[in-house]
Amino acid sequence: MKVRLTLASMVIILLSACNTQPKDTITISGKVKFPDNKFKMYISQYRDGEKVVTDSFQVAEDGSYSYSMNTSQPGEYNLDCQKWQSVRFWAEDEDLNIDFRGQDTAKIKIKNPPYVYINGGPKNEVMNHLNFVNYRSYQLIIGLSQTVYKATKDVPEKYGEIAGQLYGVASDDDRARFRFLAQQYADRNSVLAVISRLRDKTDKDIIDQTLATLEKTNPTYPPLFKYIKDKEEARAAAEKVKLGKVAPHFSYPTPEGVMVSPEDFKGKIVVIDFWASWCGPCRNEIPHLKEVYEEYHPKGVEVLSVSIDKKEADWHKALAEENMEWAQVLAPNAGKQTMKDYQFSGIPFIIILDKEGKIVAKQLRGKKIDEKLDELLSK
Repeated sequence: MKVRLTLASMVIILLSACNTQPKDTITISGKVKFPDNKFKMYISQYRDGEKVVTDSFQVAEDGSYSYSMNTSQPGEYNLDCQKWQSVRFWAEDEDLNIDFRGQDTAKIKIKNPPYVYINGGPKNEVMNHLNFVNYRSYQLIIGLSQTVYKATKDVPEKYGEIAGQLYGVASDDDRARFRFLAQQYADRNSVLAVISRLRDKTDKDIIDQTLATLEKTNPTYPPLFKYIKDKEEARAAAEKVKLGKVAPHFSYPTPEGVMVSPEDFKGKIVVIDFWASWCGPCRNEIPHLKEVYEEYHPKGVEVLSVSIDKKEADWHKALAEENMEWAQVLAPNAGKQTMKDYQFSGIPFIIILDKEGKIVAKQLRGKKIDEKLDELLSK
């Protein structure tokens, strides 16, 4: 009789599990070792390129926290710990426990927080791997920057060129790791966070294979449909900035308020530098751009710098410090639309337009700019 009751109970449990509705909330809890309760915990998500804060809550006096998060829009989110640390996580159906160190207690504070581990389930196991790749990449960039700075302190004009090459190697290594994660976890919903960091140019086959696997596993998954839609739109935008295409239009103000656009330079070769005052590599590239301007401007080459600074005052301050002679404009809204139109996410991003306003080179640094200009002028 006991066996029959046990089997009957198991049947009831299984039937109940089959009828259970997907969770629409998860609990995120943990402990902050050194809380800074002047600030809250913030949950945010990037939506259409904009960072949107979706939730916020306080940490208890003892450093503990617990929050019930609505997951009606599942996907990748960021949990910011009182402006000292943050971690990317996948919000869907896994309760999470995330501990933080919290505020920096050192006398000399350096913004380099430790790796944050997520205690969750299979979906956030993927996020742990992804976060670790990003964490180690950041440490590598710090190490490379320090090494190159020491090696080039006697020839500072070399810093930008060498650093740019090493950053490129580091970026290639990141994507190799992302490709590996995509192949290993193609059947988990959170793999969308991984393939969003891959590039069509080099990774389209892996992206498409991963999407096909995920579609078989979860064919009605809303974030999958959104990802596919966004990817199609991004591919269409990328098509518009391929080599040989006319550069997308923009018209932005100079410090004097004069509107300038790429069309103003028709009939001349134009080097366009997308930069910002807060970008160290951008500032390191400026001395070489001055050399480019001095050598090639008399030959009919123009230079246009497009800042994506958020604060106009920061832009003006950098212009006064750098004393660049060529045209300078400021893109509105921290350059979000410009970055979307020209399909770049990192700066400096330097392109060259021919006399017809067509893109003939992209992602140039250092002497690569000179080489391309020499090639164009020789024709």
